[in-house]
Formats: sequence, structure tokens, C-alpha cells
Amino acid sequence: MKTFWSEQLQPDQVLQEYPRPQMRRAGETILNGLWDYAITASEQPPERWEGQILVPFSPEAPLSGVNRTLQPGQYLWYGRQLGLKPEPGKRVLLHFGAVDQVAAVFVNGKPLGGHTGGYTAFTLDITDAITGDDRLLVRVRDDTEGSGLTRGKQKTKRGGIWYSRQSGIWQTVWAETVPERYIRNLRIVPRFDDSRVEITVESGSEGPCAVELDGMIYEGAANRAIPVPVPGFRPWSPESPTLYGFAATLGDDRVESYFAMRKVEICPDEHGVPRIHLNGRPYFMHGVLDQGYWPDGLYTAPSDEALILDIQSMKSMGFNTLRKHMKTEPMRWYYHCDRLGMLVWQDMPCGGAAEYKVPVVTLPLVTKRHRRDDAYEAFGRADEKGRRRFLAELTQMVEQLRNVPSLVLWTPFNEGWGQFDARIASELIRKLDPERLIDHASGWHDQGIGQLQSLHVYFTKYRFRPDRRGRAVILSEYGGYNWSVPGHSWAKKNFGYRAFRNPETLLQAYEELILGQILPAAEQGLSAAIYTQLSDVEEEVNGLWTYDRMVQKLSPAAVRNINLQLTGGNQRR
Repeated sequence: MKTFWSEQLQPDQVLQEYPRPQMRRAGETILNGLWDYAITASEQPPERWEGQILVPFSPEAPLSGVNRTLQPGQYLWYGRQLGLKPEPGKRVLLHFGAVDQVAAVFVNGKPLGGHTGGYTAFTLDITDAITGDDRLLVRVRDDTEGSGLTRGKQKTKRGGIWYSRQSGIWQTVWAETVPERYIRNLRIVPRFDDSRVEITVESGSEGPCAVELDGMIYEGAANRAIPVPVPGFRPWSPESPTLYGFAATLGDDRVESYFAMRKVEICPDEHGVPRIHLNGRPYFMHGVLDQGYWPDGLYTAPSDEALILDIQSMKSMGFNTLRKHMKTEPMRWYYHCDRLGMLVWQDMPCGGAAEYKVPVVTLPLVTKRHRRDDAYEAFGRADEKGRRRFLAELTQMVEQLRNVPSLVLWTPFNEGWGQFDARIASELIRKLDPERLIDHASGWHDQGIGQLQSLHVYFTKYRFRPDRRGRAVILSEYGGYNWSVPGHSWAKKNFGYRAFRNPETLLQAYEELILGQILPAAEQGLSAAIYTQLSDVEEEVNGLWTYDRMVQKLSPAAVRNINLQLTGGNQRR
């Protein structure tokens, strides 16, 4: 199965857009394209290459041109000439958007470093290793369930809600040349109530730096927050996604970035009901579950336009939120959410034992029974090293994404999949990012903490009940209505929660669901609802799009008219 974009794909022009819009420099070199590859049984470099792979598509993805599955215990090797020339007084940085799961990088046979975890970016300074005629090698191992690392929805034996595994490089590889003293990162914190933003220019060296906004220069020191006034600002919201561009300088280094002024919190409404507030007012978040899978690219969208389509099409249907489920995305996806006006709930991909126990992860959908999550064996988290590794990967994800304006909520655990010590994970997130909401246990195994009660409802009618602990209530998954479109289904065997035979009956059922269950609940106190889901994925056919993004199952105008009865009040506030 292919998407529209795969037919137009040019190997020497694949995903050439600047990968990190919130920290942009001039003069990047995109290294996507055809690389040599080989799969070996040992850690030693291959004696010969087996062919070429189109980076950044994993070998399991049809667009890679390889169509092979990396097995546990095997090593996937990449090789190419770098073509980067060192410059006096400059450093050369090599960036990887994401590599699944354990990567090691070599230049001219010399090991330079690596990264563990398949969902976050990493950067290596390769200046001292290059001469101008250099060979880059990347070695990857991906044992998926057997690694103890995060894996999300990947499964060796796919089926139902679990999807094909993928390995190796799956986001853009790129390089840039920077001064000896350079900006490593920015920390951007909007202070909504004080009409200012605090910007920290992070660097490995101290010294003066500056922020430029609207022609004004605000001077400060590296690694210390610079307060920048934003008087009379326009708040960011899905209805008005206002972004403010600025530049940061440190010596000869200059990066361009942006921020938005917005605030998300839980507080009582005028009737004393705890609700999610956006920019000081109650705001109903209505969105869709977004798995981020593609039939031809798996984790990797075939083009930047494909990322935009998913976001824009949901916005055209009247949704204002995407719950990014069990994976992260390239930074460009978050940028498009920022500029188009789409709220983001970000899941941490799950990990733990190879197989989850049915009484823990499945039966609670029916029984509603919750368990303490310090029962490590029951939750598939008996390995202490694996628990520490999960928290390390969670830290990396939050640190990478915490500047994204559209991102308003973190979900460390979903339906008990490898859940453990949710209180500790939530406290870690809160320390790293005190500005956002946390759904500590989406679906079930609520530990009675935090500001949100999070429910999943599929097989019964939803009736709102206030949380007895006084928390705001969110329906973090519901719906899952499925229709298998002839000629656009990935498999003969299909999965969903309630089947329909045509778009007419599907639309009628959706309208009855929203107006008969979700709208009354919202009027009583429900703060948010996430419909399952954006697109079909492999055997799952409960998407609003088919898996190939060729057929939008319901009329966008019709769905929008229904949804606006639920969210129209957001625009009037």
C-alpha cells in the first residue's frame, strides 16, 4: 500500500526541509538520501555492503527499498561519504533526529559516540575526526520487545492494536557548521500573567549573549534566563495561533526561533467545576488519537506535506487537539501544530516486558479495576535497569519538546503498558516542565494523584461523573468506530470497536455519539475528549482517514458542524 507522496518521491530530494524550526541556523547540510547498508550478526563492520537504503526510512518500510526486518541480535549498518570540509575556527555538528533503538557512530573507523533510545534526537561534534574525505558509519541494534527500551506500538508479532516493528534511522540526518562558541539549545518559558517570556541561551561556555525581538535587543549571559517583555501580546490558541519570532546570539553564533504566549491550567469554572483552562478561560479540548504511522514509511511520513495534511485535515473537521500516541515526531510536525493551531497531548512511548499481562492491560476496560503500580512484576517492570532507562528516555523527550507552544499535556503511561511508579514519573516531568498538565495514567490504573482523572470508554455509553478527589475529568480515548473502505484496507483481517458498512451509518453514529454522550458530559464538567482515531493503521480500520490517506471516510464539513456544537463555545470565550 502506498500514499500519494511516495509516487513523487525523489531519492536525492527526500525530506529536505530544515529539521529544527525552533533553532534555525543558515547553512545546514541534509544527509538524507541513498546510503549503503548491510545487516550482520556481529558488531564488526561488514566486509561488503548488501545494497542501498533510502534514509531516513527504516529497512522494514517499503520506501527504504530494503523491505527486510532487523531481527533481535542482528546489527544494521549504514555507510556513506560525508563530504563535509572542516573550517578553521569552526565546529561541525552531526545531528540525528531519531534512531531506533541503540546507535553507534563512526567516522573513518573511529568511534565518536552514540545514543540509546529510539524516540529522541542526538548530536555529535565530529570536528576533530573529519578531513574532508571521510566515511561515516552508523551501527544500529534493535531488539524491540527484548531490549527493555521504549518501543511504543511496535511488536514482532503484529496484530490488532499492535503494529509492524521498524528499526534504524527514521528521522532526518543533517550537519551544520558552528563557531567555536555556539548555542547548544534554548529554554523558552512564557510568563503569561507577567506579559514576558524568559529565554535562556544554553551553551558549553559562559559569556555575554543577547535576544532580539521586534527590533529590541535584550542582553544577558549564557545559561541564565533573560526576561523579555511582551506587552499587549496576543495569546496563542487553536483559533488564533500567534507566534513571535526572535533571534538569539552568542558571539558569532546566531539562531532564529519563535515562541507563543499561552497558559494551560486546571482551576474551577464559574460554577466551581474543575476544568482545563487555556489562557485563563475554560476550554474544551476535543481531538483525535494520532498514531503517526504510514503504510509506505511506517514511523516516517513520506513528505513534509503529509505531516501537514494530517494536522490540517483534523482542524478542518473541527478538532482542536491531537494526542500523539506512543511515539514522538520530527520537530517539523510540532512546528506545523504551532503555526496551524493544533493543541498537542504527548505520550511517552511504552516499554517493559515483551508481553503485557491481560489482567493488567486489557480487563480493566471492562472491570474498571485499578491496581497499585509498584507491583512491578504484574506490570511487566521487574527489571530495575529497565525502569531507570525509561525515566532517562522520558527526561530526554521532555527536554527536547518542552519549548513547543502547542504541547499542553504529557502522558507518561497508557493503559498499564509497562506502567510503574507513576507518581515518581509525574514528579520528574513536573520538575523538568512545571508549565504543563500531566495525565499520569491514561485509561486505567489511576494512582489517585495529580489534577486529572483520565478515562477510556469504548464498549459502554459514557455518562459523566465528577471525580471524587476533585480532579478535572478527561475522556482520553473513546469512539473507535470502524469502516473498512474497499480497495484501501491494508489487511483482510480488520480490527475496530464497532463496525459500520458505509459512510452514512458511520456519520449518523458519530453524530449520536457526540451529541448524545459527549456534549451532555461537557456541559456537566467533562474537560476534554479524544476520539479514536486519525487514520487506519494496518489491521485497525477505525480511522477518519484510510491508512493510505486516500479516502477521508466522513465529510469534513459534516463532522465540523457536529464538532462545533461541542467546541463552539471556545471561540466565544
